[in-house]
Amino acid sequence: MSLVIDLAEAALYSCIGIVLMALGNFLIDLIIPCSFPEEIKKGNKAVGFVSAGTNISVGIILRAAVASPEAEDALDAALATGIVSSLLYFAAGILFFMLGYIVIDKINRQYRLSEEIGKGNTAAGIMVAGIFIGLSAVISGVII
Repeated sequence: MSLVIDLAEAALYSCIGIVLMALGNFLIDLIIPCSFPEEIKKGNKAVGFVSAGTNISVGIILRAAVASPEAEDALDAALATGIVSSLLYFAAGILFFMLGYIVIDKINRQYRLSEEIGKGNTAAGIMVAGIFIGLSAVISGVII
């Protein structure tokens, strides 16, 4: 029976993860003034890297929220605690991704990240993905 419950929880968290990854990409797309869906259709690798970085980062944060000691301590409320933690840490993560992006973009005077990503500059996309993944490592470290 435990296996069935574990599989059901994995399915639920996977669905939550998919929704939050899509929401995360939508929110990040708001601060980078190019349409992610249109740019992906054009083959813009920079946007692909930013999107991948967002998805990986959201996954890292959600994994930490689900595996946090608080969720494991309250077995009866573990699912509810895990879901609430996932939503709260997702919101904090996206907020810090946006803040990190804006700060790095403002500090750098040599180029505008938004313009470079819109033009398909792969290096700019990788740089932003790295910012998001690095921040998710910090946030997940605080959670666990």
